[in-house]
Amino acid sequence: MQLSDLDITIFIFYAIGLLILALWVSRDEKSHQKDTQDYFLASKSLPWWAIGASLIAANISAEQIIGMSGSGFAIGLAIASYEWMAAITLLIVGKYFLPVFLNRGIYTMPQFLEQRYDSRVRTIMAVFWLGVYVFVNLTSILWLGGLAVETVSGMPALFGMLFIAIFSVAYSLYGGLKAVAFTDIIQVVLLVGGGFILTYICLDTIADGQGALIGFSTLLEQAPGKFDMILSEDHPDYISLPGISVLIGGMWIMNLSYWGFNQYIIQRALAAKDINEAHKGIAFAAYLKILMPIIVVLPGICAYIITLDLERADQAYPAMMTLMPHGLKGLIFAALIAAIVSSVASMTNSISTIFTMDVYKHIKKDASQTHYVNIGRMVSLLSLAIAVIVAEPLLAGFEQAFQYIQEFTGFFTPGICVIFMLGLFYKKTTANAALIAAIGSAIFSLGFKFALPDLPFMDRVGLVFLICAALAIVISHFESGKEDKGVDLSGISFHTSNTFNLSAVGAVLILTGLYAAWW
Repeated sequence: MQLSDLDITIFIFYAIGLLILALWVSRDEKSHQKDTQDYFLASKSLPWWAIGASLIAANISAEQIIGMSGSGFAIGLAIASYEWMAAITLLIVGKYFLPVFLNRGIYTMPQFLEQRYDSRVRTIMAVFWLGVYVFVNLTSILWLGGLAVETVSGMPALFGMLFIAIFSVAYSLYGGLKAVAFTDIIQVVLLVGGGFILTYICLDTIADGQGALIGFSTLLEQAPGKFDMILSEDHPDYISLPGISVLIGGMWIMNLSYWGFNQYIIQRALAAKDINEAHKGIAFAAYLKILMPIIVVLPGICAYIITLDLERADQAYPAMMTLMPHGLKGLIFAALIAAIVSSVASMTNSISTIFTMDVYKHIKKDASQTHYVNIGRMVSLLSLAIAVIVAEPLLAGFEQAFQYIQEFTGFFTPGICVIFMLGLFYKKTTANAALIAAIGSAIFSLGFKFALPDLPFMDRVGLVFLICAALAIVISHFESGKEDKGVDLSGISFHTSNTFNLSAVGAVLILTGLYAAWW
């Protein structure tokens, strides 16, 4: 597929507009120098609409759009559970986790771990997250983004990755999180609007021009197996989405770790004006998550009907983009790039935040605020360079990158959840127990991977979480004489507004209806 002059013009206008907006948002008052709170936490001034949009823009990237559409092509609507259950997870995080984090005044998740445990836990988890963010998350976003650019424009994947990296640097490196969060408003509008247009055209194509509703009915008739939300044990993809375990098992652990304890995501909420703005932003993001399968999964299922000769499942979304008329094709391409570059910018900002505040600042303690901000910018550039270099060697051999990412992170998320959940709500948990839970998560996960290769990874995640939690509680019991650094919850309000409560009830009712319809 090639872009026309009109498509390229539309994309250029988008890119220039985004850069102008980012520079305007990033401007400083006279004589004011950016400090670490300005750069890494947007001066703690984000309103709810920026928080909600930025949460989704950071989350929905190449690995979601390209990867989840590929899983929609290969598996079907069942992959949407990652999106729909995330909506409920966001509401839980907003009500029960975020008040504690904001009360502590933290910049990073490792910083909370030091407050709760000790510097060993902070350093180990900081180094771990830096490795995962650079070599798993950032590389996957760039690689899948490069493949998308190659498919749409004909530009080689390597040049596509370089373009994405340079574009993200151009609008985010100077302004930091504030530039990322406020430009994410434009990114999300483009992403959602462009996504709905693509889905409509895909369904209309299946209906031979008779409209999206008839196209959807035809899709149900021709591919009924693609609309099973709960897969049976004889389903070929049961090992990826193991039936009812999706609703009551390890996916909760995956989602709580990602949305509640992941610097890359929670940093937006930490930058809120206050807890009420954070709550409203999270509720906004939850409803956007409910919409996401329409945008990212349905085009993949449509591709299963429209074209069956794809070499790789991850080619489904770019293949559907070929259906777009000129002009709209440029808009959809801009939406795709918007999702990718906003995620890259968010990821590099989180990498620089963790490195600067949790590693470098402990080595060079008395430097100026400007020095730390500049170090953060240098780390952003370095992480991008490393990711571009290693992306193809690491990911080129995987057919479904989204499932690869989920399974890899599944080795570590049980331990992460144990560390935070017990750290937040079980005062007796000790630093040694936390470290053993983190190490045990990888050991037990690898053990089950080889000893029980037919055990679905999601079930493995849930089982390892229970084992690590029990182990941490036992160790903490035997170390009960150590200094208590438990979180005092008595002074923290978990009260939420009527708006948030009604939003939560509405989301639960909508999702109950969706699962009842597609069970």
